[in-house]
Amino acid sequence: MGTQEGRRGLLAICILAVVLLALFLLSFWLGRYDVPPLEVIRILLSRVLPLSPTWTEHMATAVLNIRLPRILLACLVGACLATAGSAYQSVFRNPMAAPDILGASSGACFGAALAILLGFSRSGVTALAFASSLLSVVLVYAVACRAKGNRVMTILLSGVMIGSLFSACTSYVKLVADPSNQLPAITYWLMGSLSGAWMKDVGFAAIPMLIGLVPLYILRWRMNLLTVSEEEARSMGVHTGRLRLVVILCATVLTAVSVAVSGMIGWVGLVIPHLSRKLVGNNCRYLVPASTLFGAIFLLLVDNISRNLLAVEIPIGILTAFVGAPFFLYLMTRKENLL
Repeated sequence: MGTQEGRRGLLAICILAVVLLALFLLSFWLGRYDVPPLEVIRILLSRVLPLSPTWTEHMATAVLNIRLPRILLACLVGACLATAGSAYQSVFRNPMAAPDILGASSGACFGAALAILLGFSRSGVTALAFASSLLSVVLVYAVACRAKGNRVMTILLSGVMIGSLFSACTSYVKLVADPSNQLPAITYWLMGSLSGAWMKDVGFAAIPMLIGLVPLYILRWRMNLLTVSEEEARSMGVHTGRLRLVVILCATVLTAVSVAVSGMIGWVGLVIPHLSRKLVGNNCRYLVPASTLFGAIFLLLVDNISRNLLAVEIPIGILTAFVGAPFFLYLMTRKENLL
């Protein structure tokens, strides 16, 4: 049975990897400025191979300076949000757990809104959003450590409380912001978007994302023990408290950096882990990489729709809600137990 589950999981992961690669290459071709697929491949290869140019300078600019950073960022953010969602759901043994459950998203929103109010640059907005997101989770864990009762429940309740406080702070910043310039910028950031992505945004996000992803991949075999009782895990020689803390910290870093570079993008971390479970089962050994790949595919697909559907780009956070909410309702109302 275990061998059959393993083969199924590996097959699903390989299929997802192939789909992601195909969609990654296709995304360079999609856009208002037409670049033939063959030229896209030659332009990309020219970064590592000495190819003679058969493309125009405008084509190279469109592919390397506009589409490449955005496509990479969509893959990274989608992968990290989905991975964080699967980690949180395993830690809290709760199918409704999502990356914003500990207030990380609310903290990032406050940091970004405050940075825009203070007139920071784009890099400053991203950095303050990241720092504020981490601060919110530190506060959550500090409150949970002082509270009495079940540790998992106190962390969840602390996350709700701290998240509400940061949301209130964000509302106050919007209240005092200049309605002509600052308020529209804050509102647009809160909708979530990958437009105007730069390679330095990818560089800023890549290191924290690796710091969060690598431990989760190393520990994904042990994460299965978080779904059993504390007594049963201890009988196997595993200290679930330390393991839970490491997983929460890594998932929080992934959430914080994702929201910092893209704004509020909901539903990815809630819906994608459930879809991944339908493909590979509940074993975190396969669920974590499947969620990573599926999340990257989903957000890249939604971003392609966002920038090509209408003449005016639709914020990606709106589209993920349009897709995620109805689909999750469908999962909940099916006769089969899909959640």
